[in-house]
Amino acid sequence: MGGQAKPPRPPKGLKAGFKRPGVKEEQHKINDRIWAKRVRVVGEGIEAGVYDIKDALKMAVEVGLDLVEIAPNVDPPVCKIVDYGKFLYEQKKKAKEMKAKAAKVVIKDIRFGPHTDEHDFNFKKNHAIKFLQEGSKVKAYVFFRGREIVFKEQGTILLLKFASELEEFGKAEQLPILEGKKMQMVIGPKKK
Repeated sequence: MGGQAKPPRPPKGLKAGFKRPGVKEEQHKINDRIWAKRVRVVGEGIEAGVYDIKDALKMAVEVGLDLVEIAPNVDPPVCKIVDYGKFLYEQKKKAKEMKAKAAKVVIKDIRFGPHTDEHDFNFKKNHAIKFLQEGSKVKAYVFFRGREIVFKEQGTILLLKFASELEEFGKAEQLPILEGKKMQMVIGPKKK
């Protein structure tokens, strides 16, 4: 079987693919756990460049910091000389900020029956206007109980009337769809 490349050697005392129970697997390879022979080194106050792994480790030890592999899938891998604890803290902080900035879509349900009268319709329309002004989506649906399913056309007319009444506050994202005993449509808020 000559000619085949050997997989990288696992750390001393571990078989390939084995994980110690109760020990969290590190997100990044640090210091002597980096197996590449040459690495690209970056960091504050360090001359960036490609170095032999021994030289890169020596540079990290001289400044009293860790050598952390931040981009393992490039050739040569990119390593940063940084305090590993501080590096993890900053990464968690960035992830938390990204999560906070991500748009959270809230969907509010409004339920009708096929024979909803005018007063109930206006009451639910006013709630929908409030939800759309807050930035939430509104899922309006008509629920058919028992034999009410024969009034499908009334359900469609009711939902289309609902969407047209809300035109200045939101836009219908889909036409009414019948799924089982529910006919529904989603109305999204208008962009400001």
